Amino acid sequence: MKVRLEIIESKCRSHYHKQGDVFIVEDLCPPLCQELWHLIYPDVYVLANNGTLDYGNTKAQKFEARCPDGGRVVIRGEVVL
Repeated sequence: MKVRLEIIESKCRSHYHKQGDVFIVEDLCPPLCQELWHLIYPDVYVLANNGTLDYGNTKAQKFEARCPDGGRVVIRGEVVL
């Protein structure tokens, strides 16, 4: 399965991530900063292997996460069919 990652909010101190940036994850790590990738990798792995995650009060094949650097970047991941 492919996982689509989209930066939905960005106040990145290094200006590395921009709102609207989209990455498709198939095999390799996308060009994300190490801290953000480290945070979301477990969720990306679950989705890439056809799993589901807790999403609010439901289960879904998507997630949202905030950068560990004070939540400056918000990223959404979801399965692409």
